Amino acid sequence: MEDSLLKCNFCGRKKNEIHFLISGISGHICNYCIEKTYSIIHKKFSEKNIDNNKYESIEIKKPREIKSFLDKYVIGQNEAKKIISVAVYNHYKRISQKEKEKEKNEQHTEIEKSNILLIGKTGTGKTLLAKSISKLLKVPFAIADATTLTEAGYVGEDVESILTRLLQSVNYDIRSAEKGIIFLDEIDKISRKSNNPSITRDVSGEGVQQALLKILEGSVINVPPQGGRKHPDQKMIQINTENILFIAGGTFDGIEKIISDRIEKISIGFLTKERKKNNREKNYHYLKNILAIDLKKFGLIPEIIGRFPIITNLNPLDKNMLKQILIEPKNALIKQYKKLFDMDKVSINITDEALDIIVDKTFQLGLGARGLRTFCEKIFLDYMFDIENIKNVLNVDKNIVMKKLSNY
Repeated sequence: MEDSLLKCNFCGRKKNEIHFLISGISGHICNYCIEKTYSIIHKKFSEKNIDNNKYESIEIKKPREIKSFLDKYVIGQNEAKKIISVAVYNHYKRISQKEKEKEKNEQHTEIEKSNILLIGKTGTGKTLLAKSISKLLKVPFAIADATTLTEAGYVGEDVESILTRLLQSVNYDIRSAEKGIIFLDEIDKISRKSNNPSITRDVSGEGVQQALLKILEGSVINVPPQGGRKHPDQKMIQINTENILFIAGGTFDGIEKIISDRIEKISIGFLTKERKKNNREKNYHYLKNILAIDLKKFGLIPEIIGRFPIITNLNPLDKNMLKQILIEPKNALIKQYKKLFDMDKVSINITDEALDIIVDKTFQLGLGARGLRTFCEKIFLDYMFDIENIKNVLNVDKNIVMKKLSNY
């Protein structure tokens, strides 16, 4: 082929339009296409390396910084936030110290990890606290539900599946996963079904607690990358759980009664209305006095209680806290709805009286912060459905809210 007829098989440029051509077996490529290809490959490799190193170095925040960040997302619960801030700070300080000692081949005092147990009613912010910590520290995070777990060989999920979720969250980067946080929700649902020995196996209660022990303590676990029972032939991945922080949460319904029986011995006789009222008020304060013996009576085995050295409670939400949750945090519900309507060029004006009604209804329902979403969806649903008919401003007052929530 004559030189004047040669051209790049990628971009079609002729030889006289470029600096040089490189010939292959049955084609040519020009210098422009080589440069472009190199930049694409370099960019892809850089993105992959950034992604893989995303969690390599964790910036350790001081406890006050952690609590200050949590204040932006979680209203109230100051004592719980203080305890969690210190626990998380010490946990990642411990990891950092171990890495430094490993580099210098030194061996000093062994610091054990501090898993956290959060006890509180539904909607008080247990899951949100764990998510917010993960967001601040930019560490791998996974939520696992203890209610689905059973002993190996029974219908349900193996305990190793909670580590599979953490692995999947970082695209199977083992080194990153080994510095992550796992939030184990509904841990109270795996309590012993009975204090008495049973002829049947407690496969979703005590059996799960026994299986969780080695994972919580810190050891090398064989984890199925796709989940245990559906893919029995898959190659296992080994994960060391020594530096994984476990935060467990549960409502522990009825534990106040166990604590009150320990603290106060009620005399035999009928309860008057006044005594019933006093007992209800005291229930809010009983959780502050929780001890390991109360958790044992509830149905947690002593070994698993020992794996959660830090136990804290979240206070029930009062009306003032519910109203703050509705309007103040970064992820406040009213802010979210205002943003959604603003995307359709509609601004919302909602009166203070209207907010009070939403709060009152939520408080009566007893669902905590989650209940706020239920009523807000009910109020704004029709407006969102007819969004094209709303001109510029949507005014929501007391009468509208009362009409929308008349069935509650």
